[in-house]
Amino acid sequence: MSAKIKDVAAAAGVSVATVSRALGSGPVSAALRQRVEEAAKQLGYRPNLSARRLRSQHTQTVGLIVSDIRNPFFTAVSRAVEDAAYQAGMRVILCNTDENPDKEAMYLRLMEEERVSGVIFSPTRDTARRLRPDAYGFPVVMIDRSGPAGQADAVVLDNRLAAAQLVEHLLAQGYRHIGGLFGNTSSTGSERHAGFEAALAAHGLAGEGRFIAPTAEAAETVVTQWLAEEQRPDALIASNGLLLLGALRALQRAGLSSPHDLALAGFDNEVWTGLVGNGLTVIEQPVYEIGRTAMEMLLSRLDDPGLSIRSVVLAGRLLVRGSTSPHPSAQGVFGQP
Repeated sequence: MSAKIKDVAAAAGVSVATVSRALGSGPVSAALRQRVEEAAKQLGYRPNLSARRLRSQHTQTVGLIVSDIRNPFFTAVSRAVEDAAYQAGMRVILCNTDENPDKEAMYLRLMEEERVSGVIFSPTRDTARRLRPDAYGFPVVMIDRSGPAGQADAVVLDNRLAAAQLVEHLLAQGYRHIGGLFGNTSSTGSERHAGFEAALAAHGLAGEGRFIAPTAEAAETVVTQWLAEEQRPDALIASNGLLLLGALRALQRAGLSSPHDLALAGFDNEVWTGLVGNGLTVIEQPVYEIGRTAMEMLLSRLDDPGLSIRSVVLAGRLLVRGSTSPHPSAQGVFGQP
């Protein structure tokens, strides 16, 4: 019996879609193309030229796989990706994973079945670690999260620096007992925690960072418990907008206010953060630029699959508001008069 394309895929350790692209003119690395060609030669595989022509027709569709569409950050990023895709004459398939690796795997398979031109993806930490973009029939650009160096194109915030900026601001305002809430499913939470710890250590201080599910509900529960503890912090940093919302709810349910009872600071300049009291101090992320840049990187990769892997790191902007007003004991501390 003559060899089939699935036999070549099995021999090369890749998907059928990847074999199709490697034996055609699809975007795969030179090393992967050589591996597939060698497997095809050893098996005596002869592609059906008419079928190849049919499969090589690009769908002009981009897959956008985000971790939580309820998070306004990803809503804004999705808008930017869709705008850029529309300008390029492409459509977008949007998938939401709820930070679930099983759903991530399912949607990546769906992208292969739909023969998308490429995927923009915010993976969980576990999926990012084992992701092999060459195993798929399309290029992958990561947003907000990153994997091992050189793995795939990525657009991220300088998370360590942004978290350190929040810590330095709180220290300058006289706060000493600073706690932090960090998402436990992504590289973003880990990186922001690292910046948080490093900034405190530079001043000989230690904060308490708690890793939790990156949802408002989880944050509300944890902060409610934290507020009942004898050694509760006098300031709290939340590593995304949903965690910040949950922390605020816990504070309000306890009949407390910010900054009088607990200074609050976090990430993402959502509209509501400027409407609470005198406003919440946040790091404003360049969300539209993140989405637009990711789409531009994907289009560049499609035009030239041989490009070197790139990682674009963008800076956030500290917006100081009333939730981090000076601590009553701030006189003469870390730059205070």
